[in-house]
Amino acid sequence: MKKILLIICCIFMLQPAYSQLFSRKKVLNDASGGKGQIDNNILTWGYFLGFNSYDFKFTYNTNADAIQLKPSTGFNVGLVGDVKLNNFMNLRLEPGIYFTNRNLEYPESYGLTDRVDQLREIKSSYVHIPLLLKISTKRINNFKPFIVGGFSTSLNLSSNEKNPDDNSNNQFRMKRSTYYYELGFGIDFYLYYFKFTPSIRGVFALNDELVRDTDPNSPWTSNIQKMQSRGIFINFTFQ
Repeated sequence: MKKILLIICCIFMLQPAYSQLFSRKKVLNDASGGKGQIDNNILTWGYFLGFNSYDFKFTYNTNADAIQLKPSTGFNVGLVGDVKLNNFMNLRLEPGIYFTNRNLEYPESYGLTDRVDQLREIKSSYVHIPLLLKISTKRINNFKPFIVGGFSTSLNLSSNEKNPDDNSNNQFRMKRSTYYYELGFGIDFYLYYFKFTPSIRGVFALNDELVRDTDPNSPWTSNIQKMQSRGIFINFTFQ
């Protein structure tokens, strides 16, 4: 996080930030290669860097003690394709790779007394592909706030879905494909040579992601009716 904040600070230091962002004069952004402001182009491209924090929403079959989850901060990187629909709406495709790590701790009431059996570390590498509708306000000098929403799918490269071993062999398994809906907001900042956009989105899985153990009475999976990912993405986009 500190490194990204340092990069952002450098961007604003290298650019005459006051004249670009805080004066009443609009920056005539020429990032389109000499064809005018970037917002006048029907199709634009860019890339993003960012952070994520994933957790799980559990739905249980009985009123047993809840599984404790300890999320951590992950890293995102990807590309942006943007199609202008009108002056206030854009259709965006943002394929990226998301790395995250989650730790589950099962209570002793599940019949797990060994500390090794109570803990499960879930490392995930997602190829995440969202299709989003971006709805913006009118540009205010060199700012343009917006909201964004849409649907997405991901491919979990670390899912273990095809692994014949299960939790009895210390292998926690998830489904390879997941579907989500997403909601968020952000602000476009217009600089001389590009548009910089910080944004935050909430991501919510629609399907159950758990691959259950072979034993129908498994203490790790038998009480879980649904396990669905939830996440927060903080992305910094450059177009």
